[in-house]
Amino acid sequence: MHKILLIHGPNLNLLGSREPGIYGTVSFDEINTRMKRVAEENGAELHVFQSNSEGALVDAIQDARNWADGIVINPGAYAHYSIAMRDALSAVKLPAIEVHLSNIHAREEFRHRLILTPVCVGMICGLGWRSYLYAVQALIALLHDRTGTNTT
Repeated sequence: MHKILLIHGPNLNLLGSREPGIYGTVSFDEINTRMKRVAEENGAELHVFQSNSEGALVDAIQDARNWADGIVINPGAYAHYSIAMRDALSAVKLPAIEVHLSNIHAREEFRHRLILTPVCVGMICGLGWRSYLYAVQALIALLHDRTGTNTT
């Protein structure tokens, strides 16, 4: 069974009530519940971590090298300037997919520059909570391809 770390960065614990016109109305807890169910249905185990602290996020990424097979990460605002998180993702050498709920390319100019994306295997944005869904599904499929196991 593949093990996946789902990381939520700053302010994502407020999903469902934080700027619903941009980030949607599905709550943080509901997203996590849905993603755990999707992972289980596809033969994977999902662990969730959220922090508003860059250092705690770096620690979680580093710790994942000891137990996880891959990472789905919504770095929030850190996507645009966290060299520390980029370096951690690069160092652990786990396949990672970056997620953003909104279409960052259609928003303010400062959101267009992404620091983590080049060290990730892919990035999904603009599809609301489904960005997480497609990232989890894609990562599981990638892990199955790499190990020669079948999806359910």
